[in-house]
Amino acid sequence: MDYRAAYEKSITSPEEFWGDQASLVDWIRKPRQVLDSSRAPHHRWFPDATLNTCYNALDRHVVNGAADRVALIHDSPVTGTKRRITYAELLADVAAFAGALQQLGVEKGDRVVIYMPMIPEAVVAMLACARLGAVHSVVFGGFAAHELAVRIDDATPKVVVSASCGIEPSRTIAYKPLLDRALELATHAPEAVIVKQRPEVTADLQDGRDLDWEVAMRAGRTQPAGCVEVAATDPLYVLYTSGTTGRPKGIVRDNGGHAVAMAWSFRHVYDCGPGDVWWAASDVGWVVGHSYIVYAPLISGATTILYEGKPVGTPDAGAFWRVVEEYEVKALFTAPTAIRAIKKEDSAGEFLSRHDLSSLQTLFLAGERLDPDTWQWAGERLGVPVVDNWWQTETGWPIAANLRGLEPMEIKPGSPSVPVPGYDVRVLDGAGQEVPPGTEGAICLRLPLPPGTLTTVWGDEERFISSYLSAFDGHYLSGDGGYVDDDGYLFVMGRTDDVINVAGHRLSTGSMEEVISRHPAVAECAVIGVADTLKGQLPRGFVVLKTGVEADPDEIREELVAMVRGEIGAVAAFKEVVVVGGLPKTRSGKILRRTMREIADGKDTPVPSTIEDPSVLDTLRPALRQE
Repeated sequence: MDYRAAYEKSITSPEEFWGDQASLVDWIRKPRQVLDSSRAPHHRWFPDATLNTCYNALDRHVVNGAADRVALIHDSPVTGTKRRITYAELLADVAAFAGALQQLGVEKGDRVVIYMPMIPEAVVAMLACARLGAVHSVVFGGFAAHELAVRIDDATPKVVVSASCGIEPSRTIAYKPLLDRALELATHAPEAVIVKQRPEVTADLQDGRDLDWEVAMRAGRTQPAGCVEVAATDPLYVLYTSGTTGRPKGIVRDNGGHAVAMAWSFRHVYDCGPGDVWWAASDVGWVVGHSYIVYAPLISGATTILYEGKPVGTPDAGAFWRVVEEYEVKALFTAPTAIRAIKKEDSAGEFLSRHDLSSLQTLFLAGERLDPDTWQWAGERLGVPVVDNWWQTETGWPIAANLRGLEPMEIKPGSPSVPVPGYDVRVLDGAGQEVPPGTEGAICLRLPLPPGTLTTVWGDEERFISSYLSAFDGHYLSGDGGYVDDDGYLFVMGRTDDVINVAGHRLSTGSMEEVISRHPAVAECAVIGVADTLKGQLPRGFVVLKTGVEADPDEIREELVAMVRGEIGAVAAFKEVVVVGGLPKTRSGKILRRTMREIADGKDTPVPSTIEDPSVLDTLRPALRQE
């Protein structure tokens, strides 16, 4: 089946299409009903089926002869350790830890919060929860105590699983004091805390509540847990994403639809399958880590890499290419900001040229808008397709992509290509009417959403409806703006709140960033709209120069203003450009544009919990406020 036929079938006959894909999963009770729309706008996939996600990720591969295949490679340049774990070994560890949780009273439906660094035990904990039918909620290791407390109160876990520390290139972060403080702040108290002690820091354990990981594992190995049968519609995990109110939203993912979507997308979007070495250079605290470090590759029988390091600084800008060469990686999935960081430090590609990258067939990028300059730089130096894909925490897998395992297409710079089968993408105007090709509007998804997407917001159905389903009847609101061209390619121009109004003209800051990023001296950039009494808003640009570039900031400003004026026009009123040492980002690589804009507008904005380095924002404040 080619792309067009697959897409049309998924939209016009979704039950038939996804009923066929259900064979990618091993069921305990096979689905007889594929889609239940009786409670629209809530739609449930495979409502009468049962399965176990951990069985699909581990047991079935062992049963079917792949016990000795490497499931997980842990590569940690920050500790100098490397480890290969087979499917049989990972299954034994997961069954043991599930047994330990079971001995602590964890049952189907209970929640377990996981607050860990990028170590194999984090994957073991996730899969052990899935094995029991418990609902895991992974919180990025090192999150501030207050933010962790908020998540603990929302998820009300029976157990919290943590580690003594996380390790950054320049520092070690003790997790246990942060966790202890979070538990002091939280109103909910878990019954137990399990701590993996790392040699770099030893955590103090509280009598009667805290348990050493190794002690728990020894107990669990005496009574390893089997797989618990759960409904396809039962929750697998809750993953928190930032909300506009400052209160995080717990995105709920189900078991059955998620397993089918992971298996289908890994094969058809990413062209990977059993035995392939796959690397998603993300973190298990983010949705990419859930979907494409853990579940999709393991459900598919691939070898997945868990990397505890950075694109630069562990030890240099050749870190990624060393990993690709050493493990013969077939496909690498990372964020554009990682490639921009590498390009900033090694624009000539000297580190890259020192490695044999012949195994690499595709570089996939997502998580932040992929500017054409970064796309071109990576493609020219790697000599492989650089493939953008666009999706969200809420969807769990790509909305738009160039489907390398179904029908690879022409790649258009600036576009993640076409809607993925299952996603009925519509671009709507303010009145909810579909706009013509080439016209910008709100990117929406016509219901029902495909399997594997969010089913609700944890404990808050009203917020689920108001946040995503109330803006346009029968549609999910993505919050991003963009357009579809005459060939059906989607162009995502940024969050709808990144569209600014300059003297009545609606202008995309993403379009301005696209122009600025083409300047040969610019490594990365951000454009925000700041309040102006005369024109409503005016764009202000912030640029980071490539390492080693020496240039007069005034000259750079003049050149960038001329470039934007030449391509977008004088209507953009683009006159302000500031050269800065760095841009504030989340740990997943997204530039904190909204925070920058609020500071520029004089608002008393708290530092977001997701920020990677608060000092970058502190340094930038005077420029934002023009002090």
